[in-house]
Amino acid sequence: MSAPRLEIDLDKLQHNTRVLVGQLATHGISVTAVSKACLGSPDIANTFLKSGIQSIGDSRIENIETMRHAGIECSITLIRSPMLSQAERVVKNADISFNTEQDVISKLSSVAQQSGQTHGMVLMVELGDLREGIMPHDMESMVRKTLSFPNIKLKGIGTNLACRCGVAPDASNMSQLSRLAEDLESTFSQSFDIVSGGNSANLDWALSETDTRRINELRLGESLLLGHETLHRQPIPGLHTDTIVLFAEVIEIKTKPSQPWGRLAQNAYGETPVFTDQGNVSQAILAIGRQDIDPQGLTPPPDINIIDASSDHLIVQSTQNDLVVGTELAFQLNYSALTRAMTSPFISKESIGSG
Repeated sequence: MSAPRLEIDLDKLQHNTRVLVGQLATHGISVTAVSKACLGSPDIANTFLKSGIQSIGDSRIENIETMRHAGIECSITLIRSPMLSQAERVVKNADISFNTEQDVISKLSSVAQQSGQTHGMVLMVELGDLREGIMPHDMESMVRKTLSFPNIKLKGIGTNLACRCGVAPDASNMSQLSRLAEDLESTFSQSFDIVSGGNSANLDWALSETDTRRINELRLGESLLLGHETLHRQPIPGLHTDTIVLFAEVIEIKTKPSQPWGRLAQNAYGETPVFTDQGNVSQAILAIGRQDIDPQGLTPPPDINIIDASSDHLIVQSTQNDLVVGTELAFQLNYSALTRAMTSPFISKESIGSG
């Protein structure tokens, strides 16, 4: 196998997905599997579908197009507000999109009319994390406008928390979302198919609640792929945290001083590193760098410490004596490292298992 590479264990992914789908079903919540970290991988999408997933969500229309071209026919939602410039592609390839802007909804309506389609829509409400969302007091007006557009089907409302500011989903803001959904349904004599409470950060709330009221969907990505919740990045009991593993190859091993010499200025990334004198150390360099991964998001094997990274090199120290040039080291990844690695064309992606 080539290096660097991501090895994606489809059997472990299927296990994680089945467990969370089953647990949330007992609380009346369905799961939309978020594939945005997977670059539209058909293997991963098909594994989700084999595991009880009925719908997939992605933030990039390019990933959705990749899945459609690979024959993925389930309901797919564009979970980032559509660009006006991509409206035609959105209507053609996504069944539903998340929206907050009247001009965008108008454009989607026009495109859907011209193509003889009906486009589903979820209106996103702002509940404190200050990312995308309509202010709650503006939701009634926005729903009224949305219902007036031809070839647009209002599927429901949703919110997003814990992504920008780290606002945690809890009983208070989730009750606010439920009340808003109930009020809007009553005002407009609508019954929403979707009241989307959020993402993997909602798991602590959802699995501890006996009554989730109107919230009937969560959008899960990180918890399925990496097996941990996202408020404190703790492993979820019973799930695999090594579903996706990064392998990188050693290209140099040398004993070198732990401190640089010469006049110091900024490094290539505008940083001024601080060094501690440890004498001479065994330093290994791997053929992967910041262009490919977030080095702070990697967990190295035992006895390996990550020291630094340039654009093309990952520098580590090792207490092992058996490292030689050509050795592969395996790293676990957090979500930041995973998304960057998945989008790097210099990292191959290898699926193992049958899913």
